[in-house]
This record gives sequence, structure tokens and C-alpha cells, in this order.
Amino acid sequence: MSEAGKIQVEEVTSVEAPPRARVEETPKATFERKRDYLDGFLSQKPADAPAGEPGGATYEAIIDALKEIYDPEIPVNIYDLGLIYNVEVTSEGHAVVTMTLTTPHCPVAESMPGEVELRVGAVPGVGHAEVNLVWDPPWDPQKMSDEARLELGML
Repeated sequence: MSEAGKIQVEEVTSVEAPPRARVEETPKATFERKRDYLDGFLSQKPADAPAGEPGGATYEAIIDALKEIYDPEIPVNIYDLGLIYNVEVTSEGHAVVTMTLTTPHCPVAESMPGEVELRVGAVPGVGHAEVNLVWDPPWDPQKMSDEARLELGML
């Protein structure tokens, strides 16, 4: 056998310990938390939507109330049916709902706006409710939400 193929064995009686890591003392300031740039952003509270704009608790409560009113001929609520054109809420709690009906000859033409006014007026935060019934633009099935179309089998 050649010398290169032999395994060299060395007997060791002790091993020198590796050097320990050193931590140098640093001033206290370096241990303080750096300024978190998200602090201001995370501490902000959501601003209520400006008066007359969609959004805000009162606006959403009015929409929920409108979704509880159903057209007697079509099993879909008047909001998803597309009969509600606009909802405005002032900071004083005055709510104005602009709506239409499927046709001017609708059997609920006299009672539906009154029901809408009563339901919207009963929403907490609404002091006065007003309903404007308009015929222009006229209602058509394209104004329905996808949920209403699905309910009526039109999708």
C-alpha cells in the first residue's frame, strides 16, 4: 500500500477553547426603539364620510332599511331592483331619497314613496326624511343589481 492511502492518526490530549464573542458596551440610546413611522397612520380613526356622500353609519343604515322594502309584484327589494337613484344624508340628519317606480302606472305608485319615507325616517340618526319620486331617467331592467338578476333568473 502506498503512503497516500494510509490514514494518519493523531492523539490529542486537550483542545484549545475557541475565543468567546465579545459584546462591547454601547450607550443606552442605541437600545431605545427607533421612531415607528406607522404610529401616526395606525392611530388615526376613520373619518366619517362628508355629508351628502355615500358612506357612514347613517347612510349604510338607510340602505339596509331600503333593502327591507320589496316590490309587491317582483320578489326583489327596491334597492337591488334599481328603483333607488340616490340617497343623500346631511350632517343634521336630513335624508333625501330620489327614487322611481317600474312604471308610472305601478299599483303601488301612491303607497311606495310613503313607505320609503316612513322606513328611512325610522333609521336612528335620521331627523327628517324626504322622498323625491322621479320618472326621468325611466327605470329599465339594466338598473337591477346582479343579485336581483340572479334571483329573477336573468343571468
